Amino acid sequence: MKKIKKIFLAAFTALMIFASSSYAWAPSKDIMLIVAYRGGSGTDTTARVLAKFESETIGRPLVINNIEGASGSVGWTALSKAAPDGHTLGFINLPTLCSNIVEKLGEYKIEDFIPICNHVNETAIIVVSNHSPFNSLEDLIKYAKENPGKLKASTNGVKASNHIGAELFAHSAGIKYTAVPQDSTAKQLLALRNEEVDFSVVKEPDIALMLKRVKVLGVFGEKRLENFPDVPTLSELGLYNKWYGSARAIVAPKGTPKEIIEFYEDAFKKAMENPEYIAAAEKAGITTNYMNAEDTAKLINQQYKFCTDEVSKLWE
Repeated sequence: MKKIKKIFLAAFTALMIFASSSYAWAPSKDIMLIVAYRGGSGTDTTARVLAKFESETIGRPLVINNIEGASGSVGWTALSKAAPDGHTLGFINLPTLCSNIVEKLGEYKIEDFIPICNHVNETAIIVVSNHSPFNSLEDLIKYAKENPGKLKASTNGVKASNHIGAELFAHSAGIKYTAVPQDSTAKQLLALRNEEVDFSVVKEPDIALMLKRVKVLGVFGEKRLENFPDVPTLSELGLYNKWYGSARAIVAPKGTPKEIIEFYEDAFKKAMENPEYIAAAEKAGITTNYMNAEDTAKLINQQYKFCTDEVSKLWE
């Protein structure tokens, strides 16, 4: 019996040594995952769903730290200044991060973050309260043109992602509206449901738990959404003719060693391929779109160019 125990112990020890040596680095304590928005926000929800399965993958807890304010800038500033030791990571939201940089709304640059992977892509949609008299985008546009200056839209912050979406819609429709900025998507939708504003641009998962409280009038995409097959795209209506939405990616502070990035790149991929994660993500309305570090870097650069070349002109 003792001999069997010794053999088992030796085999277990060898397995642990092999596992630990398969990576050049592994975390030695809990990992802080900075989310630059309040608890209960869309970003917070997606982060918590992923963190549960990522913790199982790496064997260390991922602790969500909500550092909200200034359309994400407070949290992203903290992330940019964190120690590059692999124990502080964060979610970035695109295009908001890039827009903040172009508009000089934050104390950070693109170079202050090292991409690990992309997590989700979410299509933007135009919504109104379920009690709204508007039943189509044509209704909304007609009202705006017949009542100049009266149309109002809540946003998730000044020049943040949903504000950009509202501007893209308004410019393509040739209408004017008044933006009513909130400090989160949750508050943005609350203002809409309370009928303080006429419409909002959000992302599809943002309304997953309130489908009976809103009406979806339009989709920023090249094709209709599976969950809303009767809702036309803006392109179909002769309006904005490109896909627009948000991506949420995971990054590390500048200076984080390559072996740490590679460790997390692989670990997040495994977590997102876990069938249990996939089921949980679908239930939460999360559109998972894993991209490796290289492709995520390209996505960030593309979004920065979009903000520089297109978004910055919206407010000229």
